Amino acid sequence: MNDTLRLDEIVEFAENPEPRCPCVLLIDTSGSMQGGSIEALNEGLWSFKNDLKKNSLAARRVEVGIITFDSEINLIQNFVTADQFEPPRLTANGLTNMGAGIHKALDMVQARKSEYRTNGIAYYRPWVFMITDGEPQGELDQVVEQATRRLHDDEANKRVDLFTVCVE
Repeated sequence: MNDTLRLDEIVEFAENPEPRCPCVLLIDTSGSMQGGSIEALNEGLWSFKNDLKKNSLAARRVEVGIITFDSEINLIQNFVTADQFEPPRLTANGLTNMGAGIHKALDMVQARKSEYRTNGIAYYRPWVFMITDGEPQGELDQVVEQATRRLHDDEANKRVDLFTVCVE
């Protein structure tokens, strides 16, 4: 771990010392999400943004990060406070590497909590919202099993709360 504080972290936390709630949107952008599903999801991201901004406390405390999973795992948005969050326009293609996506989301949460501790910022239990229309496809069963075990362990030890949102 790098103990050196970055100037942008110092400024970020000095300007807003509120306790934080990291929220990862772990989004399925596989081929099965094409058409109406991905369009509804894109609209939902804007609704999510607008609802967070309406609540002044949430706008200061909730930090949103976005990871997508399809044939690849992509960090679309690193953590930003809700008032700085700009929803991306997502497209759908490829397989469903859900296990690798879960690992990436948990790694992202762990790294952010470390930044909070380094900077003396209190935080609430992180949220991961996994938004998907199906099951893993295209990755080894062992990856999915490891991700499932890790997620269950993190939930049991109160390191994260997972919310699964199904898209039809």
